[in-house]
Amino acid sequence: MSLVTSRLRSAVAIMAAALTIQPPPTFAASHREAPITALDQKADITDWFAFVSPEHPDRVILILNIDPFLEPSNGPNYFPFDPGILYEMKVDNNHDGIPDVVFQFRFKTEFRNPGVFTGFVGNLAGIPPITALDGDGSQGFGLRQTYSVTMVTASGSQVLSDDQTLYAVPTNVGPRTMPNYGQLRQQGIYTLYNGIRVFAGTVADPFFIDLGGVFDSLNMRKNASAPVLSAAVDGDDQHNYAPNALAGFNVNSIALEVPISMLTSDGKIHPAGDKEAVIGTYGTTSRPRVSVLGQVGERGGWAQVQRLGNPLINEAVIGTGSKDRFSMDDPIKDSQFANFLLNPLIPQILATLGVPVPPAPRIDLLPLVQYMAPICPGCKTADAGPIADLLRLNTGIPPTSIPSQKRLGFLAGDLAGWPNGRRPADDVFDIALRALAGILVDAKKYGTPLGDGVNVSSSSLQAVFPILGPAYSGRDSVHQGPGQPGCTNQPNGLCPVI
Repeated sequence: MSLVTSRLRSAVAIMAAALTIQPPPTFAASHREAPITALDQKADITDWFAFVSPEHPDRVILILNIDPFLEPSNGPNYFPFDPGILYEMKVDNNHDGIPDVVFQFRFKTEFRNPGVFTGFVGNLAGIPPITALDGDGSQGFGLRQTYSVTMVTASGSQVLSDDQTLYAVPTNVGPRTMPNYGQLRQQGIYTLYNGIRVFAGTVADPFFIDLGGVFDSLNMRKNASAPVLSAAVDGDDQHNYAPNALAGFNVNSIALEVPISMLTSDGKIHPAGDKEAVIGTYGTTSRPRVSVLGQVGERGGWAQVQRLGNPLINEAVIGTGSKDRFSMDDPIKDSQFANFLLNPLIPQILATLGVPVPPAPRIDLLPLVQYMAPICPGCKTADAGPIADLLRLNTGIPPTSIPSQKRLGFLAGDLAGWPNGRRPADDVFDIALRALAGILVDAKKYGTPLGDGVNVSSSSLQAVFPILGPAYSGRDSVHQGPGQPGCTNQPNGLCPVI
């Protein structure tokens, strides 16, 4: 038996053993307590971003992406936001793990052409093409959504729209229905109270990863030199060498650009060395609680369905038996999941494949769940706060211009990238894999260049707000996958199958 075969069998054995481990009783889930986002796609948060705006360095951009794998051609009603969901962006600014500033978004749907077979139509039956979100040129909107933005702090709640009607930007149906989609999308960027800007609508999914290889038990493409990348592949921030599973798919997105002074604890902008410069952020989706007559203990209000702070924590660190509880609980309660972070499974699997990893407990991963250096150089031990999965952002670190951003972010010396906040261009899978392998402990000893060979988003990221690229065309979209075009610098541009 070869050494590789032996190592692979060891890896499988570790995974099998992990599958037999039962979570402690406090993690147990019932139907009432554990909504599964795989069965509630509209509430499924795909990505959460928080970064200092490269366009306006005195502001922070928060982006909540929801509803994954939207096929651009999937009509007739496409992908409206769910009026039954409360979408929230939450900010902790005093390092106690509890949100101090919350932005809430609620959507309403109107059906304007009930006799027409599709939600969007133009250049057909006397209806002009869709060129506007409202007024002349909007007649083809059979399904149209408006939304509200409310800020909640200890002082109370405030509607931020200044009596404006905010329209969500629909998906890109195609060139006949929407002949100038870029112009239509631009109309969906609104300026609110105190210069806040907001956008809600369908966009091209910015995430990039070889999902097929990752979830086939880390079965990466050898022809893309994965999972241990060659120097050439690892050093290329502009091309993909393996299939991006999200290429050609859309996602629903809410983007908010907020002055930093509205997010910090004292209303000021601080240099990077001040602990007050660092905020903790996350996004949530919630549904109304259902009160059933005779059910003791049920109450009204909202029940959280999912939350997301740091990328890949729930997907790649938290055990399957605990994922639903993790999604429903608040970050302040994350100490119950500490063992998953202090002794994660993936490094154990990597070790069986010959990748050097540090021993548990993995205290080097604590900066992901506490306020401490390097993200918060001004934080002392007493400032670390509770263990809480928050995407921490040092608002005093200046942004990196879009063309100069490094996909490996902080690891590549680009201090404005994840794990200091997160930008759409950050290659969070490669970064997370290397962090789990111990690069934060000793870059020379544990700095194996791990990755999947997918190095760049397939969507066209923008240099200005809302940053994310326009939705793919429903008529003209294509997908990238194994054996299909989309991997530059591979033979014939085809993505490898093996």
